[in-house]
This record gives sequence, structure tokens and C-alpha cells, in this order.
Amino acid sequence: QVQLVESGGGSVQAGGSLRLSCAVSAYTYSPRCVGWFRQAPGKEREGVAVIYTGGGNTDYAGSVKGRFTISEDRAKNTLFLQMNSLKPEDTAIYRCASGVVGSECTLRSSGFRYWGQGTQVTVSS
Repeated sequence: QVQLVESGGGSVQAGGSLRLSCAVSAYTYSPRCVGWFRQAPGKEREGVAVIYTGGGNTDYAGSVKGRFTISEDRAKNTLFLQMNSLKPEDTAIYRCASGVVGSECTLRSSGFRYWGQGTQVTVSS
């Protein structure tokens, strides 16, 4: 099965930046939807950004558009989330996820089969 491992989380002040990485096993076997999700304590998990590896098409949650950028390095089997202009409300555990071939590439978590363990992002004001 696909395995994913996140890294790059940490604590920053509001307005700062972080770059999350997700090492994905078998990343280049076939085009699929991969993405980032986050969950804050007491909150529902929400989709942050997704990218279709076959063509690079992306989608973002409205709350992060213009601030976050999802990208991939297929040669290195790595997914990235560049987070700029961070806000305290971005504080959450961020997880990367992979869908299966043929799944829709949307921000709905139901479309993703494999998940990383999560990395904490904390933004202080």
C-alpha cells in the first residue's frame, strides 16, 4: 500500500512561512490525486489543497487561497505545501493523503485512501 510521511511542521509567528513535505511511496506509478488536510482540536478535518499528479491541476480551500501553494516533485516522490502569511487559525495537525487511481481530485477526504501520520503546525499571534 501507499505510505506517506510528513515533515516540516513547527511553530511560527503570524505572517511567517512554513514548507511541509510529504514523502510518498510509489508516487509516480500512476497519476492520482494527492493532497493536504488539516484538523484543529475540536474541529472537523478539512481539505486544504489537492493536486492531480497526472497534470498538475490544483484546488484550494478558500481560506488558504493566495497564501498556500501545493506542488510536487515526482522525481523525488515528494509532495509539498508552501504556507505563507500564516495565521493563528491555520494552527492544526496537517496530514498528506493519496487517493487511488480513478478517484476524483477534490477537497473531500472521502476520496483519499492513504494517509500520513500528521505534522503539527502552530501559528502564534
